[in-house]
Amino acid sequence: MNTVKPESIALFCLTPGGVVLAKRLAAMLPVTCFTSEKLLEEGFIAFENGFANTAREAFANYSALIFIGATGIAVRVLAPLVNDKFCDPAVVVIDERAQHVISLLSGHAGGANALARYLAGMLGADPVITTATDVNDMAALDTLAFQLNARMSDFRSAVKIVNQMLVSNKRVGLWWDDELTQDVSHCDRRGFITVTDLNQLPELDALVCITLRTNLPDLPVPHWKLVPQRVVAGIGCRRDTPFPLLAALLARQLEAQQLDPLALKAIGSITLKKDEQGLIQLASCCRVPFETFTADALREHEHRFPASSFVRKTVGTGSVSGPAAWLLSHGKLLGETLREQGVTITLGVSH
Repeated sequence: MNTVKPESIALFCLTPGGVVLAKRLAAMLPVTCFTSEKLLEEGFIAFENGFANTAREAFANYSALIFIGATGIAVRVLAPLVNDKFCDPAVVVIDERAQHVISLLSGHAGGANALARYLAGMLGADPVITTATDVNDMAALDTLAFQLNARMSDFRSAVKIVNQMLVSNKRVGLWWDDELTQDVSHCDRRGFITVTDLNQLPELDALVCITLRTNLPDLPVPHWKLVPQRVVAGIGCRRDTPFPLLAALLARQLEAQQLDPLALKAIGSITLKKDEQGLIQLASCCRVPFETFTADALREHEHRFPASSFVRKTVGTGSVSGPAAWLLSHGKLLGETLREQGVTITLGVSH
């Protein structure tokens, strides 16, 4: 999944007119501008081993690429690299007179549609968007997932099916947990039919459920579960605690709270554990960041939790999992702390 960040946009221009437009854009947003040696100006970077080579290097290292020039040039240069719409960077093309801004690649997942609209707004140009859901003034399942920072089992297949149903005027429902109402209210839901009660469904062809829950009731229509990443886990453990034990205990703690494992957003611990292989492997397996906090930061909140004098003597604070979860969730904890086999796990929810 590729998320466009303004600070990682590479811009390419091949003509004097392109350089003029690039300077105009560079004054409005942070971009790295590339051009040829003969057109080089202050603030620009010269192509290294030619335009094509530089563009292909940028494709692998930037989350968005802007080409000022002909669409065909961008297509020919990038064609061998195009691989996956959920991983490829956003690619946008602008004509040098700034009349059109074309979303060329990764419109939803990479954010090219949003970037094209943003650039067109700055330039007074026409955004050219061709994705079916957008041209039919409808939301898209993949866009909804990215807006919610949510995950889903078999995401690719679900996106293909649900988006096709939306543009085919099928009745696709959208239901969400009450605690996620504020999150969902900011999302694009055009084309979806709002469902308020899973026990009293309107006539539907399919249903998307936005939830942190492990299980849903039996539903009479094809349905998919979209799981926002909101749950954090503070973990304390002995040195060299094996990964299988950590994984099993975390799974049990999530199950005790009836939380889908896909809802996990981050794992946290003390800085002394930053090289703890079991925790590193756990975060990697769950595809979430592993964040650590200093003993001083954790100690500020240890009064909120049962403290151990042995732990305090060993690591500098009397409690690790609770304060770590507190910091990750801004004080919104879930359930009781698990304590077993030298491992402590405290869950929290972060919005």
